[in-house]
Amino acid sequence: MTGYTTHEVSEVLGLPTSTILSWTRAGLLTPARGPRGAYYFSFTDVAVLRSARELLNADVSARRVRQTLEKLRQQLPSGRALSAVHLSAAGSRILVRDEGRVWDPGSGQMVMDLEAAEGSPEPSAAAPSAEPVAPAPTAEEWYDAGVDLEGSDPRRAREAYGRALELDPRHAEAHLNLGRLLHEAGDLDKAEAHYRAALEADPGSARASFNLGVVLEDRGREADALEAYEVALRLDPELGVAHFNASRLCEARGRETEALGHLAAYRRILSEVPPGA
Repeated sequence: MTGYTTHEVSEVLGLPTSTILSWTRAGLLTPARGPRGAYYFSFTDVAVLRSARELLNADVSARRVRQTLEKLRQQLPSGRALSAVHLSAAGSRILVRDEGRVWDPGSGQMVMDLEAAEGSPEPSAAAPSAEPVAPAPTAEEWYDAGVDLEGSDPRRAREAYGRALELDPRHAEAHLNLGRLLHEAGDLDKAEAHYRAALEADPGSARASFNLGVVLEDRGREADALEAYEVALRLDPELGVAHFNASRLCEARGRETEALGHLAAYRRILSEVPPGA
C-alpha cells in the first residue's frame, strides 16, 4: 500500500491527527484504505493539507479553514481538485487563485484586481479596470500541478515537476516526487539522482533518505541501502517501513540482534496506530 499514514502526515505537516481525521470524515480528503482499515494519504491529500496548514499559520481558525474548503469544493468545476488551486489569507478574507482568477469562496465574489490577493484595496467600482493578466506559474504552482496530475497522467506530472525544478532547482519535494515517479517507471539512475538532490536540498528529510534506500536496494546495493535506511531512522525513529526494510537487510547480512531490534520497533509502531488512522 502506497501513501502516507495519518501519523506520518501529522508529523510532516505539524497538524493534529484529530484535525486530519475530521477533515477526512468530512470528505475533504480521499485517502485509500489499507488491509486493516488504516488511511493512506496520497500526495494530492498532502497538498490540500499543506495549504490548510499555511492558513492556520496565518492565524485562520481551523473551523474557518474547514468551512472554506467545503465551500470551495462545491464551487470548483467537476474534476478540479482542491490541491490544484492556491489559497491565501488576505486581511480578514481567504482568497483563492486558480488559472488567473481570484475570488473569495466565502462570498463567491470575484476579485478583479490581482493586487487584492495581497491585501491591497480593490479598485473603485467607478474606475475602469484592465483585464488582469495571469502571472506565469511559480515553482510551487508547477509542483501543485504535478501533484494534481499524478493519479491521471504520470507523464504530465513528471513534466510539471520538471518545470518546478527549472524555476527552483532546490525544491526538495519536487525532487522527491519526480524521483518516485521515475522510480516507478523503472528509471533507477534518474530516480536516485533526484532522491539525492532532495536530500541535498533538505538534509532532514527522512522520506528522501528512505526512498534513496529503496532505489539502492532495487539496484542491488544492499549495504548502501541499509545505510540510507539507518539515516532515515536517525531522522525519524518512528518511520516503521524503514525499520521493516532495515530488519530484512540486517537479517540477510547475519546481524541478527539488529534485525530483531528493527523488527520489534516496526511491530511496536504498527501496534500504536489507532484504528482507522
